[in-house]
Amino acid sequence: MTLHPQRRRLLAVLAASLAAGLLASCAGMIGPRQFELPLERLQKNLGQRFPVHHRVLGVFDVQLSNPQLSSVGQNDRVALSAELSVSPILVRQTWRGNIALSGRLVVDNVRNAVFLSDAQVDRFAIDGMAESQQRQITGAGNILADKLIRDVPLYSFKPEDLRYAGVQFVATGIRTTPGSLVVMLEPVK
Repeated sequence: MTLHPQRRRLLAVLAASLAAGLLASCAGMIGPRQFELPLERLQKNLGQRFPVHHRVLGVFDVQLSNPQLSSVGQNDRVALSAELSVSPILVRQTWRGNIALSGRLVVDNVRNAVFLSDAQVDRFAIDGMAESQQRQITGAGNILADKLIRDVPLYSFKPEDLRYAGVQFVATGIRTTPGSLVVMLEPVK
């Protein structure tokens, strides 16, 4: 039995519509999922974004290098420490030291990245500098932490990170574990 070409076309359209409907219903059954980011992977990613240079208060050239990331474990915070180099622009002198800060993790869905937010300086030490001078510079450390960390993502999602079984996901939350960050994902509605 031979089908008329018009009927054959209609059956092909119906078959394609049925297949698309089945795929869409399967995609609708996929619920929330989690995406785990090991700290080693975050550390490698962060290391590629450093050293970071910035001019603070128009007077100091500051460089942060060799970042070290760790999970604080409480309130989904992480700690970040880095080597610090401070050079006043009018004097040929460089001070070296380190900075340690901690902050809350946030997901920026517009930039598809994880950032450190509400950063607070836990330690700001310049080698060989008197404690009274270090206290004066600590204010600059807080400004530095806020400006630099706000713009440096800890992780940028790749398109395949937010896609599973043909379904597009969006990050809705993040939490820390001792060895990783866990991002909660939900299907895009």
